[in-house]
Amino acid sequence: MAHWSRRDFLKTGLAAGALAGAGSLPLKAERAKATDWVTLGKSDVKVTRLAFGTGTFSGETQRDLGQEQFTRLVRHAYDNGVRFFETAESYHGMHQMLGVALKGIPRDSYRLMSKATTRPGVDPMEKINELCKLANTDYFDIMLLHWQHTASWPKDSMRWQEGILEAEAKKIVVGHGASVHGLPALRQVPENKWLEIAMIRMNHKGVRMDAEDYNTNGLGNVPEVVTHVKQAKTDGMGVISMKLVGEGAFTTREDRRAAMRFAFRHAGVDSVTVGYKNTAEVDEAIENLNLAFA
Repeated sequence: MAHWSRRDFLKTGLAAGALAGAGSLPLKAERAKATDWVTLGKSDVKVTRLAFGTGTFSGETQRDLGQEQFTRLVRHAYDNGVRFFETAESYHGMHQMLGVALKGIPRDSYRLMSKATTRPGVDPMEKINELCKLANTDYFDIMLLHWQHTASWPKDSMRWQEGILEAEAKKIVVGHGASVHGLPALRQVPENKWLEIAMIRMNHKGVRMDAEDYNTNGLGNVPEVVTHVKQAKTDGMGVISMKLVGEGAFTTREDRRAAMRFAFRHAGVDSVTVGYKNTAEVDEAIENLNLAFA
C-alpha cells in the first residue's frame, strides 16, 4: 500500500480541484480578425476592420482593371469577409463601378462609405443624392468631408457639415466625419464636437503621412499623428486609417505587415482601408491584419 504524506495529499487535491474547476473558467478570448465587425466610436456604425479601398492613385489602379475584373475583385473580397467598401467623389468613375460590382448583394450585408469634395457653390444635399444615384444605393453608411487640409477646415466646411446632418435626418447618411491631410488640419480633430469618424493617414515609416505641409514629399511626423489618433479615440471618435502601404511604396511583405501591426497595436485605429489590384493582395491584407493580433 502506498504511503501518502500530508503534502502529497494537498498537492493531489489541489490539482484535482483545478481540473474539476477548469470547465467553469472563462475561455480565452478569441483573437481579433480582419473580418470582425467593429463599431466606429460614437457613430454606432459597424464596419469590418479591413476595408476595400477604390482610391489607389485617385482610383486609377482600380479603373484600369475594367468593370469585369474589378467586379470579380470586389466579390472575392466580399466572399472572404471584407464587407466595408469605400470610395470618393474625386475617384472618378468609382461610384459607378462599385455600384455595378455590388449589385444584387443584400445592402444590409455590407457598409458603404463615400467622401464629398467640399467645393463652394455646390449644394451638399444635391451632391449626396447624386453620389447615391451613381453608386446605385439608397444611402451611405458613412459620408466624409474629403481632403480637409487646412487649420481652418472646421469653420470653412460648416455648410457641408450642416448638409450632411440634413442627409442623416433624411436617412440618406448614417454616420459622418472627415478625412484630413497635414498636421495643421489633423490638430483640429481631437475635441471636434461634430466629428464622429476621422480618416487619418497611418504607417510605421511616415511615408505619405502628415507633416506641416499637407502635400510634402518628405516623411510625416509619426509620433504626433499617433498622439492625435489616441486623443480622437479618447474623445469617442472612430478612426479609419489610410496609406497603410505608403501609397504603394512598401514593396516588401515585411513592411506591409509591420504597417498593419503598427496601425492597430500601437496607434489603436479601428479600421483600415487598402486599395487592391488583384485577389492575392486582398488575401495578403486579410492575413497581415490577422497576424497583427497574433
